[in-house]
Amino acid sequence: MNQASPSSAQPSHGEIVAAGALELSQWIRLRKISCREVMSAFLDHIERVNTPANAIVSLRERATLLAEADERDAQLARGEYLGWLHGIPQAPKDLTATAGIPSTQCSPIFRHEVPKADALVAARMRAQGAIFIGKTNSPEFGLGSHTYNQVFGTTLNAYDPTRSAGGSSGGTAVALALRMLPVADGSDMMGSLRNPAGWNNIFGFRPSQGRVPSVPAVDAFYNQLGCAGPMGRSVPDVAMLLATQAGYDARAPLSIAEDPAQFTGPLAREFGGAKIGWLGNYGGYLPMEDGVLALCETALKDFEAIGCKVEATRPDYAMDKLWDCWLTLRHFSVAGTLGALYRDPAKRALLKPEAQWEVEGGLKLSGEDVWNATVARTQWYNALLALFERYDYLVLPSAQIFPFDAKEHWPKSIAGRTMDTYHRWMEVVIGGTLAGLPVMCVPAGFNAQGLPMGLQVIGKPHADLSVLQLAHAYDQATQWVTRRLPEVLAA
Repeated sequence: MNQASPSSAQPSHGEIVAAGALELSQWIRLRKISCREVMSAFLDHIERVNTPANAIVSLRERATLLAEADERDAQLARGEYLGWLHGIPQAPKDLTATAGIPSTQCSPIFRHEVPKADALVAARMRAQGAIFIGKTNSPEFGLGSHTYNQVFGTTLNAYDPTRSAGGSSGGTAVALALRMLPVADGSDMMGSLRNPAGWNNIFGFRPSQGRVPSVPAVDAFYNQLGCAGPMGRSVPDVAMLLATQAGYDARAPLSIAEDPAQFTGPLAREFGGAKIGWLGNYGGYLPMEDGVLALCETALKDFEAIGCKVEATRPDYAMDKLWDCWLTLRHFSVAGTLGALYRDPAKRALLKPEAQWEVEGGLKLSGEDVWNATVARTQWYNALLALFERYDYLVLPSAQIFPFDAKEHWPKSIAGRTMDTYHRWMEVVIGGTLAGLPVMCVPAGFNAQGLPMGLQVIGKPHADLSVLQLAHAYDQATQWVTRRLPEVLAA
């Protein structure tokens, strides 16, 4: 597949879909290319590659989308430039309420749900001129790190269509890897911006808790596990979308009141002497598929090549205690959000077993259970603060296994160790979530079978920009996204 050309000639359709979001934005603003041409290029490409990948769902009618692109062109002709996403196709994650477009939560219960208003993250993207072409696929209610559901089916890995795309932002990751979108939104509770990014050789950024306000939200105070964030094929694109998504909103009183414009500037920075703590498998606590640690440790050399000092370390914390804390808080959260559906027998029958299990676990909890879990969470946060007295960043794999057979709902064992829950195999991601710290997934490379893996880069509290800068320097040194294209594109 042709890569984007810097020449003055009008870009071809292949160059349009290969371009980064910022480059595409510049072409549109300078009127080097029309919004209609951009839309046509992406719709043609989606028609070619979205089957069998099944990343984009609820795709809107071509004629309607071209008419909206024409209106964006007319706005430019009148001198009305909405923002950096002006005329750029976007497909919000199906969990994100999007006005006028089915937003089903990937559940048969909400199969015909069409919101009248955008969630804040979608509204901010729309205000910057994005054209919403449809949605991206997710597991039911975002539960699980494998993107399958009863409404839209399974999303397949961009590098091996027999394998899982990860999740819950699996549709988003595959759409980006296959160049169906130039940049995109996702969300993350248990690695949902990180696992699919690593498994599809792109970037996924879980920002600091509160960086991107969750609006609307039934609970604006207690439930602080999930958040929205950006995904992309380059770190500058990810940073620019974060600048759009971020910013204080009074309806989310715990949101961060810092100027998101900090993410719009150049990311280049020197990292000589920066200290990285390699967490690995937490000293043998986490089972890892053969090859995961070796691949990730090889990738650490690229951090050393840009001047970082890397050494193995461990937090002073009992990791089994962290898992118990996670189970309690996740049960509590899911029981709160899905409890009403569970109590309705007809709707309960439509919930997948894992969702029912989560709610049932939450209904058994006492107030003391939840309190003890929040105390354990605080102790974990303090344990990481202690590590950050010695290190600037912490790094560990983005998953414990390589992408598995897409026909399986979840791995039942890793390295001979039984997985006792549907999400135990993703235990490697809970540390970043529970600490509320900024975490970027960067590509780590591929195993001998051509399957991708990622690395989580965790930053200090509110150090989102610093994490983006390190990820950018690493990307400049490695160039994994352009070095290794999915076969359908390379052909």
